[in-house]
Amino acid sequence: MSVKIITVAKQLPKHSRSTAEIIPFLDAWLINQEPRFIRKVKKIFEGAMVDKRYSIMDPIEVFTKTSFEERNAIYCREVIDLGEKVLEKALKKATWLPTDLDFIITVSCTGIMIPSLDAYLINTLKLRQDIVRLPVTEMGCAAGISGIIYAKNFLKANPGKRAAIIAVESPTATFQLDDFSMANIVSAAIFGDGAACVLLSSNEEDEGPKIVAEEMYHFYDNIHMMGFNLTNSGLQMVLDIEVPDTITSHFPNIIHPFLEKNKLKIEDVDHLIFHPGGKKIVNTIEDLFLNLGKNSNDTKEVLRLYGNMSSATVLYVLERIMDTKPQKGEIGLMLSFGPGFSAQRVLLEF
Repeated sequence: MSVKIITVAKQLPKHSRSTAEIIPFLDAWLINQEPRFIRKVKKIFEGAMVDKRYSIMDPIEVFTKTSFEERNAIYCREVIDLGEKVLEKALKKATWLPTDLDFIITVSCTGIMIPSLDAYLINTLKLRQDIVRLPVTEMGCAAGISGIIYAKNFLKANPGKRAAIIAVESPTATFQLDDFSMANIVSAAIFGDGAACVLLSSNEEDEGPKIVAEEMYHFYDNIHMMGFNLTNSGLQMVLDIEVPDTITSHFPNIIHPFLEKNKLKIEDVDHLIFHPGGKKIVNTIEDLFLNLGKNSNDTKEVLRLYGNMSSATVLYVLERIMDTKPQKGEIGLMLSFGPGFSAQRVLLEF
């Protein structure tokens, strides 16, 4: 019995702006800052490798001072809407009914909802009353792959079942208007909002790439590197400047032993399905793998077209790869990083 990924769907919020269109908003936001600092901030935005980003809020709302309560209310309203749309889209692609689902995982770290998104989806889409639900929070950008790992283990233990992972994120809802730190500025430059849904199955009749293996990798003594501080004004980004270098130093231990356990080398991997955390992460991937004949084109394109959408982003890369219809037997390696600090890996066979 194998667990397979059946389909991936994405859903984008209604508001979007190019990076060039964001610059005037920066001018207004930075009006009282030093000219040198203003030039630096604009250079960060223009050099972030993000041409366009989507948001649950109009840019005027993003750059308007609001309370945490007001902004989180927008997050809850829009997350429910995006979650419903992306799950419906994925079910339609797979020609499944809502009642075909046995397990639902919802993923988000950019706002607070109790009840969690899955409870709303059960009601609005009339999912089964005995569906098993798991909301995943606090795992940041790694949570999309974490959800795949949790779903795979559930399905492996329950043959003939089906699962959905719905990742909905709004990093723009965490933007801090009174915070001129590099962490807030860099995150604003690279992040965007978006939703994705992955359907998985342990039903032998369903077709899709098979999950061959999965593992988590936890970095010791790097808890400070990434996350959020909960402040009176909302979720304040924590993003250490050393993140790319730390990832680079751990790459051999993250990649090679995992592949060796499955009797593979990096040369055997046909598709790199890596989370585009930002420009430096993408450059690190290119430096490490380009000389092996591996490209990160899909990872770069997702960053360019949408920005980093936290947990949903790697699922956009997966959708692009699956849409190319890989040849039977080709190997894909999924990888993402998140707070803790941790790396999540999934090995696929198409």
